Amino acid sequence: MIKQRNQYFKKYPFMMLSRSFKVPFQGTTICAESTFGRNGHILMLHGGGKDRKIFYKYRALMDTLGFGTTLFDFIGHGETGGDIHASSLFSRTMQAKAVIAFHDQPITGCMGVSMGAYNALHLSKTIKLRSLILMVPGVYSPLACKVKFGPDFSEIIRKFRSWEETDAWSIAAEFTGNLLVIAAENDAIIPAEIPDKLVACASRACRKELLTISGAGHNTIWENVMRSQALYKKTCSAFERCLSF
Repeated sequence: MIKQRNQYFKKYPFMMLSRSFKVPFQGTTICAESTFGRNGHILMLHGGGKDRKIFYKYRALMDTLGFGTTLFDFIGHGETGGDIHASSLFSRTMQAKAVIAFHDQPITGCMGVSMGAYNALHLSKTIKLRSLILMVPGVYSPLACKVKFGPDFSEIIRKFRSWEETDAWSIAAEFTGNLLVIAAENDAIIPAEIPDKLVACASRACRKELLTISGAGHNTIWENVMRSQALYKKTCSAFERCLSF
């Protein structure tokens, strides 16, 4: 782990300036870190099978665009640890709010990956976000929102096309900032209809865009972006358009 982290520091020197902090949350401690940026601040929310390290590469990109970032490990993940079965979709959103309140840094945008995209959407209901980036977005039936992760949660989300009942469509319809949805061409987890419909529903967005990464699977967006200079530039431009205001 130390060797891997040092490799990141060598490639992205600005990460040496990140500030680590811990957030108390309902008897547990959430591990987080942040960097400074002159153009705004982006909260980054990882998915259910990863931790905050997935954002190190994207944080470097944010830095080149002049944006600071805050990232953290949800309960049951990474340095935060703990029992994931004590958490839920609703709890994840509350954890994100606790991090925002503790850090006391105005958030101008939010980036959510997979399950984290659903949490990002829910944050947009109560936090005025100028930018929203949803990558390989997972959406869920409201019935699953407060159910703790485990067999009962799985039973709900594994019902055929249960995602069609999601409240994500109505939330996207109310969003008035810039929206960027990033889809993977070969995503075996997220149905292609979800990214398409999120963009279609965002009728009040100031700007909205769907970027599909060719050849990518659910967990290989960055790797595929880096295989092509043209695609890398296209992705950077999409980020910049979404984050500009």
